[in-house]
Amino acid sequence: MCGRFSLYHQPNLIARRFELDNLEAIALDPRYNIAPSQDILAIVHDGKTNRAGFLRWGLIPSFAKDPKIGSKMINARAETLYEKPSFAKLLTRRRCIIPANGFFEWQKTETGKVPMHIQLRDGEPFAMAGLWDRWQDEGGETITSCTIITTEPNTLMAPIHNRMPAILTRDQEAIWLDRRETGTDRLKSLLTPFDSRQMTATAVSSLVNSPKHDSPTCIAPIPNETE
Repeated sequence: MCGRFSLYHQPNLIARRFELDNLEAIALDPRYNIAPSQDILAIVHDGKTNRAGFLRWGLIPSFAKDPKIGSKMINARAETLYEKPSFAKLLTRRRCIIPANGFFEWQKTETGKVPMHIQLRDGEPFAMAGLWDRWQDEGGETITSCTIITTEPNTLMAPIHNRMPAILTRDQEAIWLDRRETGTDRLKSLLTPFDSRQMTATAVSSLVNSPKHDSPTCIAPIPNETE
């Protein structure tokens, strides 16, 4: 599961990293404890260039009768995307990436769960694979939402949690966003555990347990109680 993440780089750095032309028109504040049901930055390719916008985190399928289902669909398992009607069609036509500086998981210890902030060793933002959809009610209200795809853990994550977001390399990002790519086998091959040698996990404050807290303190390292 991926239930919290952070994105706090300056907008110009994010725009350069993900080759975005329209980020100047978006109010992007540093976020240190992003939670489900909130609007999150997502990137799609419009056929010519990468474009960023905000989507609600928690997928509401276009055919859903109740938008509350989104709270149960913050993640989609890579292994079963093709078996779920909510995800199967989106895989070939509505893919996105969700930029992040890190994500959180809670490691079980003898004294309780310890929140861990997982990042790339070089500190650069990365892309989590996602799917998006547009839902509309009878009154015309439209909600555009997304889900983050998860996969099996790598060797860094395995002691912490049994799932991790499907993080894409830069080459894989281009394939995932290319709307001309509809080969399910090729798309599935992208959704594998990221190289653990390029990642690091740091114990952080329990303040991150509550989405009410959203400040640099949420990602400040603390002594790892498991060591």
